[in-house]
Amino acid sequence: MNLSNDLTNPVFRKIGSIADTMGREVYVVGGYVRDLFLNRQSKDIDFVTVGSGIELAEKVAEALGRSKGLSVYATYGTAQIKSGDLELEFVGARRESYHRESRNPIVEDGTIEDDQNRRDFTINAMAICLNSERFGELVDPFGGLADLHKKEIRTPLDPDITFSDDPLRMMRAIRFATQLEFTIVPETFEAIVRNRKRIEIITRERINDELSKIIRSPRPSIGFKLLDKAGLLELIFPRLCDLKGVEIMEGKGHKDNFNHTLQVLDQVAEKSDNEWLRWAALLHDIGKPATKRYDEKLGWTFHNHNYIGEKMIPRMFREMKFPLNEKMKYVAKLVGLHMRPQSVGEEGVSDSGVRRLITDAGEDLDDLMLLAEADITSKNPVKVRRQLQGFARLRERMGEISDADALRTWTNPINGNEIMKHFNLSPGPEISLIKEAVKEAILDGRIPYDHDAAWEFVIKEGPGILNNNLKQ
Repeated sequence: MNLSNDLTNPVFRKIGSIADTMGREVYVVGGYVRDLFLNRQSKDIDFVTVGSGIELAEKVAEALGRSKGLSVYATYGTAQIKSGDLELEFVGARRESYHRESRNPIVEDGTIEDDQNRRDFTINAMAICLNSERFGELVDPFGGLADLHKKEIRTPLDPDITFSDDPLRMMRAIRFATQLEFTIVPETFEAIVRNRKRIEIITRERINDELSKIIRSPRPSIGFKLLDKAGLLELIFPRLCDLKGVEIMEGKGHKDNFNHTLQVLDQVAEKSDNEWLRWAALLHDIGKPATKRYDEKLGWTFHNHNYIGEKMIPRMFREMKFPLNEKMKYVAKLVGLHMRPQSVGEEGVSDSGVRRLITDAGEDLDDLMLLAEADITSKNPVKVRRQLQGFARLRERMGEISDADALRTWTNPINGNEIMKHFNLSPGPEISLIKEAVKEAILDGRIPYDHDAAWEFVIKEGPGILNNNLKQ
């Protein structure tokens, strides 16, 4: 098969011509070739040459006038050129061998055949020649094109060797199956199951990178179900496995919170590309195993699982080496608040409840509402309709509250210095009591959200608040 008509960017002819003058074979390989057949745009293009990839990259950068955009990674024998919106990466064809204790290979120079042998999956092992005599020729020794048509993922060589040599490939197989909605062929999947414990030699950061790609996929539940089926999930994300299963007492069972969680995740993914909102969806019920109780009158309960889950997030993020920054705080906040929209809606959408919800959610209110609506997974259509109607009333009421936008960025209109000066107070808990009373009055709708009204409230109610505090 010849694909010269698909290689329309002049850079391919240019690189082929330069390789010809150097007496080198050169091929475009990997993901770009795969995505060409899938009609997916790719700005990252990998090139393999028989010989030094760095030497070829230097010649290409000079010809493109991009010498300043050349980055050389001598330790790995690779070089990268940024050309417009393209990233061109060059490497010499390699032969690899592995020690069992490490995923870092022993690398030797090799042929294009050696290089294709070391690829992870057949769909990533295709190459297109760029030399003038063979320009556009597809080199597909393992039937990668046929596997693309069949939507199958398999390893080029023995899958046990492939996964034992580099265990991260097990997660990559599941990630590609999720992103492309392909099937992992039985012999390849069975090898993942057999080699699953080899994942322990992979760094947490590399695992997290694959998890992030899974969760950013169109239907991330595919990946988490495959991780669970393969036995990898219990090794890399045991707290998620704790959600699995249904317990029955006196004929009463609760829903499988693992399957519920994945349904919520997919429903969020349908509406938002926000990766950290998706993480909040995946973790929104993470506190349920710790709070599960059976009550003879009420049945199964998970009281305060949202608050327990919120407190679990920082520890989980530390354990899993996720970012301990605003993203962590965002996820924890949404986990803690995810039940509030439903409870506010069930209370009849009072102004006080709506104002408190807006203030507590702040700039993340829209994301919280999306998560809360995705959390509706009941098979009872009457219950679903009732909950959706409650959310609709809540959204309508939020739109009617005149100072809703201001409440999202809540700051108390009264500052502590004003209170201390007026009442001749030193810094202490009394200041917080008065400021909290101001906040409650505003959220209850008893006073407007502005400084003058709040200060008038302080002058009137402050003495009583201070006296009550002294009595206590």
